[in-house]
Amino acid sequence: MKNKADQVNKHSLMHFIIIYILMPISTENEIEGLFFKKQLDKVPSNVPFNALELDLSQNIIQYLQETNFHHLLNLKFLNLSYNLIEELDGHVFKKNIALKHLDLSYNNLKIIKCSSLYFMKSVTHLNLSYNNFETMELCKEFNTLEKLSYLGLSATKIRRYDFINIAQMEFKYVFLGLEALQEYEAGSLQLLNTGKLHISIPEHLVNQFLLNDALNTSRTLEVSKIGRDKIYDFSIESLANVNKRSKVLSLIVSNITTSWTKICRILASVWNSSIESFSIHNYNRVQDNIYVQINFIIGSLKSLAIDHVTTEIFFYKLPHPAKMWAEMLVENFTYSNADVIHFFCPEKQNIFRFLSFHNNGITDEIFQKCKTLTSLEIFILRNNKLESLLKLSVMTSTMKSLSYLDLSKNHLSYNQGENCNWTESLIFLNLSENSLSDLVFSCIPINIQILDLYKNQITRVPEEVKTLKYLKEINLALNKLRHFPDCQNFWGSLNILRIEENVIDSSSINFLNRTICFKSVSAGKNPFQCNCELREFILTEKQSPGKLVGWPESYICEYPDEYRGILLQNFYISEISCNIYILLGTVLGTMLIFCLCMIFFCIYFDLPWYFYMMYKWIQTKHRVRNINLHETKDHILFHAFISYNHQDSAWVHEHLIPNLEKNESIKLCHHKRDFIPGKAIIENIVHCIEKSFKSIFVLSPNFIQSEWCHYELYFAEHKLFGKQSNNLILILLEPIPQYVIPNKYYKLKAIMKHRTYVEWPKEKSKHGLFFANLREAININLHTADESIRFLNSECKNHQMAETTEELISSQE
Repeated sequence: MKNKADQVNKHSLMHFIIIYILMPISTENEIEGLFFKKQLDKVPSNVPFNALELDLSQNIIQYLQETNFHHLLNLKFLNLSYNLIEELDGHVFKKNIALKHLDLSYNNLKIIKCSSLYFMKSVTHLNLSYNNFETMELCKEFNTLEKLSYLGLSATKIRRYDFINIAQMEFKYVFLGLEALQEYEAGSLQLLNTGKLHISIPEHLVNQFLLNDALNTSRTLEVSKIGRDKIYDFSIESLANVNKRSKVLSLIVSNITTSWTKICRILASVWNSSIESFSIHNYNRVQDNIYVQINFIIGSLKSLAIDHVTTEIFFYKLPHPAKMWAEMLVENFTYSNADVIHFFCPEKQNIFRFLSFHNNGITDEIFQKCKTLTSLEIFILRNNKLESLLKLSVMTSTMKSLSYLDLSKNHLSYNQGENCNWTESLIFLNLSENSLSDLVFSCIPINIQILDLYKNQITRVPEEVKTLKYLKEINLALNKLRHFPDCQNFWGSLNILRIEENVIDSSSINFLNRTICFKSVSAGKNPFQCNCELREFILTEKQSPGKLVGWPESYICEYPDEYRGILLQNFYISEISCNIYILLGTVLGTMLIFCLCMIFFCIYFDLPWYFYMMYKWIQTKHRVRNINLHETKDHILFHAFISYNHQDSAWVHEHLIPNLEKNESIKLCHHKRDFIPGKAIIENIVHCIEKSFKSIFVLSPNFIQSEWCHYELYFAEHKLFGKQSNNLILILLEPIPQYVIPNKYYKLKAIMKHRTYVEWPKEKSKHGLFFANLREAININLHTADESIRFLNSECKNHQMAETTEELISSQE
């Protein structure tokens, strides 16, 4: 055997350099896998304590320390292959009670400390192949590995009693890497008790005993690395000698390079042996490519599989070498990954039940008019060069037992108007990964139960699907569907619907009704638009838990942008936003409640009066802004002239004047203090009205009885139609019925009928707003006027003169 350091360098060319790659985490506290870079000469100390898998392959580690792995209590998988380790000491794994998989292949192992194997009793997979063991003698301590199911070994010599200490152990799989084998003692392998034996044999066996014993050791035998014939190939001869007395039931030949003639020799022997299943993997055909006639009488062989065939011979002589496949009498036949373009229809009724020609170059014409495959049940033509769905339907019309047909990964198409003619026995049809459109539903077997249309160009499910009465499962994933298929288009037998990875952006309005006939719906990974309709998704999952496969992680909002990436499960929109009737009822209900509240407040708090006062205040502010102050301030001395009956004087002196003049910015014209002594009353009245910005009349039943009040009203009303319009303010202190006013006071009647007035509120809470509006109505900046007023006051210092004026007015009234 070559030096292991050279082997490490050789195999390192076949792998990528991986530097501290952390694999996905399986749980919150466990690291699933760690891979460390090459050229490590010792086990790194920074491995996380919670690692489950550790790959230290392709390094230059030579020694393992006892404490290297003691902190890795959860370690299950350890790969130490392609290193320079020379000794296996089980003490190193003393603390690793969870260790199941240990790979020490391709090292320099020479010594196994057998007494320490007790600490490895939990190991189920142990690979010691391709080391420096001279023999395969295993010590009795291997019996402590009671859970061991896989064992890999290599040596240069195999002697008769090397496996005596493990003869009582039952293995599932034993691998023997014997490329460097130099000596084999007959009968040695028969001590092994294993379900499958895999032997990688040397290029040239020294004798036939190795494979002869292998054929009688286990039920399943795999023989690999059979090279080209040179001098005398014992491996071909040994396999060609298999017979009915052999123990093996399943024979696998892999990585073989030989002539077609030699393969046919093995096949002829297998046909007449105890073998039930024969497989050839990775076959490189050399030297010849001829037709070999074999007497294929019915034997024990039930399954023949030839996979991954390459050839160095492209020419053949007639008859065609593939003709022999049509002559075989075997139930299951696979010929895949071999670029096959020919297959001959059997001339007689054949017993084929399973045929697989996947990954070849089969065309539509190969199996046309083949009437001898009446027993065929499963037919796989995946990844070939098939184009016409119509021709394939005609092909199956004579296959009366066909139930499973795989036509995926081809270039199938179907044209409208063509009449398909499928066999009535077909219940499974795989048409995935083609270029089929919606028209394909017009060419589906009538009795189909499982239909796979994954990854096509289907945009909708037409009504033609109603004819499929027995359909139980349909796969429409990765198409171009924009809406959910309607449940009404399917018969009640449909249980499984797969429509994930389409372009469905919103659910159907009646999603619950559309999915009621399905037991399982896979609709994830669609670009869902999160809106009102998607609320039914959540409702569906709540009413039928588990019905939506992949819920909730596969159902994610795509639109609008503010909801992108949110799970549909977490998407919420209120019922009122989605139901127009609830929204309308809420709006109308709110408006009704608002109106009732307004009516209540209007009645209880007299809100119209407040609104009216606010309106008057705003109207007054607007009028004041429009007044030409330059013209006004030249002759205006007062903000307002007050006219009232002496019987209402108490209200005027206690309420009106104090509230209007309390901030000293308002100057009222009051006859007691502002009439000029010596002048006639009429002259004072006219003078005060002319020099006042506004005229305030306090109306009451008493006001009607005063002729002087009517004179004042006359003069003020006369001024109303002059330059200063809207200067009349009427305060209704008490209600005045129209019939109470004498006819001779027609001016008062007209003014009260056409002019608006403000009523004195009885409620004390309204007094503030009343006077605020009144002040705002008469307030104006009269700087020059103030000076004139001060001048007039200086002329009226005599208090006695003011009293005389008051008495005179009272006597006149």
